[in-house]
Amino acid sequence: MVAAITMLTHSSFSVFLNSHASSSPPKLQSPVSLYANPTACPGGWFSLINVNTTSGTEFRPLTCLQSANRFLFQCNCLDTPTALHSETGMLYSFFREIGLDEKDTNLLLDKNPTLRSMSLDRIRARLLALQSVGINDFALYRLVIKCPSVLMAEEIDAVISFVCNDLEGKVKPAQLERLFITKEARFLLGFDQKVKQLLHHEVPQEKIAHVLNNVNLNKAICCKSVEEIERTITFLKPYHGTEIIVRRPAILNYDLDSQLIPKIQFLDELSGGDADATGTVLRTLPAILSYSLEHMEGHVEFMHMEGHVEFKRSYVGIIDPEIFKIILVFPNVIGASKERKLRPRIEFLKQCELNSNDIFKFLTRAPLFLALSFEDNLAHKLGILVKIGYEYRTKALAVALGAVTRTSCENMQKVIGLFLSYELSCEDIFSMSKKQPQILQYNPSSLEEKMEFLIEEMGREVSELLTFPAFLGYKLDDRIKHRYEVKKKTVGTGMSLNKLLSVSANRFSTKNKGKSLVND
Repeated sequence: MVAAITMLTHSSFSVFLNSHASSSPPKLQSPVSLYANPTACPGGWFSLINVNTTSGTEFRPLTCLQSANRFLFQCNCLDTPTALHSETGMLYSFFREIGLDEKDTNLLLDKNPTLRSMSLDRIRARLLALQSVGINDFALYRLVIKCPSVLMAEEIDAVISFVCNDLEGKVKPAQLERLFITKEARFLLGFDQKVKQLLHHEVPQEKIAHVLNNVNLNKAICCKSVEEIERTITFLKPYHGTEIIVRRPAILNYDLDSQLIPKIQFLDELSGGDADATGTVLRTLPAILSYSLEHMEGHVEFMHMEGHVEFKRSYVGIIDPEIFKIILVFPNVIGASKERKLRPRIEFLKQCELNSNDIFKFLTRAPLFLALSFEDNLAHKLGILVKIGYEYRTKALAVALGAVTRTSCENMQKVIGLFLSYELSCEDIFSMSKKQPQILQYNPSSLEEKMEFLIEEMGREVSELLTFPAFLGYKLDDRIKHRYEVKKKTVGTGMSLNKLLSVSANRFSTKNKGKSLVND
């Protein structure tokens, strides 16, 4: 027969004999319900040690016996040596269940004597509460070893309750573990109020867990007062602050006065005080704020006007509004290395006879030129362009290179191959590309459909593309076919491709209405 012995807390003990011991293990009580009422014990008792006369002692992690048919004897022997010895034994077995051996437990109790006097109910409730937010197994062991106060600090209760109930347990356990380990419990006060402040300022409820999982909770929430968080959100509002926080939650880690204000004001001044444009930059690349103010100033200085008194080391020669426009279309320019990317790229453009104004226009149209790898991308494209007739160090080569930054080398080769298959020469392709630089980045399949329509349906020669290569840039169904069918009824098939396609939609519609009335 199996004798089951249950030891109790509150300086008392009870012994019950179960005449029909079950072979299946007891069921776990819900951690949340126990956490809500730490002194409540379903079925009456906590079962920590099951003594089996045949198999010895078996430790089962944090289980509670449900009520069963049994004989129960209870003694209220308060503070007897036997009771104290029993509770101490239970405490050791308790910690053994989460991975602490006797040496670990002795060290833990010596450094934290308060634990000896704590109710086992309370310790158990706290452990179950930590498990309820996902801190289990080795993470729980590590947390207790590194931060024993997690078992004693009352401030943790409110945080766990808020995470479980208001945030539906969606905060990552690793985030909570770091929070409890690295910060004194007093800093946890008001955690819920500070998070609700973000919700009050229109951070969506469905995004709040994402925000909390991607910040340093100590820096962003606990170490800041309610007033500091309010000031930060208020300062960011003119720059679409809520969107920035959701896209880059780590922005909340920054100090408002020493980091956010100087950097954002720098961008705002560069934009000429355009808060909306500054906000667009921050929304597009919130990580721009991770760069130091000195780094940002250095990049602007590099691009400033040549000979500027305040910026003797300036190199590109463009002014503030133009610099900001480049940042607006390509914020990553701030992150590009000046020596490895910016300087050699700008030097290339200068060698291609581009002046400061040309460089500004080039960078706003082809900003990826500053980001693409030279060895793996740009060098291959330069080789292709030179093969079809472009010359080194010419403005035409720079313009053509800018036009193909958004396509792959493979696509360029397919386009050129398609033109060659229609008996166009490299000289012809070069001529078309100079007139319509984007031609080499078009989709080959789409180009083939347009060329087939030109030849088969319109009855034209492919050589007409040499005069008007822009034909290949218009949409086939919405523009080319539609206008051709309309015009064919009035002027026949021998119409000019340029006049057919280049006039605006309003003018084309007006002219055809007038001709229709005359014919009527």
